[in-house]
Amino acid sequence: MSIKSDLLAIGHTAFDYIIRVDKFPEPNSSITINKMKHLHGGAAANVAVVGSKLGIKTSLISAVGDDFLYSSYKLLMEDLNINLNHLIHVKDENTSTAFVHTDSNNDQVSYFYWGASSEFKNTPVNPKAIENTEVIHLATGDPSFNYRSSLIAKENDKIVSFDPGQDLHIYDNKTLKSVIENTDIIFGNQFEINTILDRLNLNIDSLRNLGPKIVIKTEGEKGSSIYSDEKIKINSIYRPAVDPTGAGDSFRAGFFRYYLKGESLEKSAQLASSVSSFIVEELGCQTNIPTLESAIKRMNENYK
Repeated sequence: MSIKSDLLAIGHTAFDYIIRVDKFPEPNSSITINKMKHLHGGAAANVAVVGSKLGIKTSLISAVGDDFLYSSYKLLMEDLNINLNHLIHVKDENTSTAFVHTDSNNDQVSYFYWGASSEFKNTPVNPKAIENTEVIHLATGDPSFNYRSSLIAKENDKIVSFDPGQDLHIYDNKTLKSVIENTDIIFGNQFEINTILDRLNLNIDSLRNLGPKIVIKTEGEKGSSIYSDEKIKINSIYRPAVDPTGAGDSFRAGFFRYYLKGESLEKSAQLASSVSSFIVEELGCQTNIPTLESAIKRMNENYK
């Protein structure tokens, strides 16, 4: 039996090693690690987990290895009623693993082992997974799989959201443009949006004419900017940042919690900002996920 969902996240599920250092080492040298934790992550999985905890009915398409099948991560997703029927199990391989290093300035350097995710490019997209959801969120993952997913989504009149994130560098310009043409909403931080504009020789207006009618650019402590029929500026909610990892993914999940209910872009982004402000307070992408009630309370306290 097909399971319907509000939001389908496509992309990485990963095991994360979150590492804090004072500074990054020079080549041929080493540095002391101040803190390290082994946590749950992966951009698509982050969106699915945070979204589910906020009350969104979510599904997930990720390629996972043998180590995921009996893991606490899978048990968590099952407890949250995330639809895992369309996971891609790659035998004799490990699930993607991220080593995220953050220094005292909150700058990050990441090393990512694709592992099972390398099989995305050889795997056909299951149309049933897309037909039974409202919004398709293309997170970090294989460019060809994301492109093929975007085609099926548009053929079925689904809302397509695109967040290439730190995998932007593996998209060639043709594939990047093709995915964007099938996209309704594009998310990115300041660097990522500017990189897309530079590589495709666009400005915000021509980017929106290419495909996405909504462009959402997050700008750290400066908040976020939404480009649609008008530009909307959303101030950030300042919280002392212990770890910025996963803030962007939680922002997307928070945004969709309201957007799927018909709230305005401004209100949706305000809730998104509130949700992400909880995530940065603790180490890890899924360590400090707020309840919907807590996120709304902080939102109301900061946006009058």
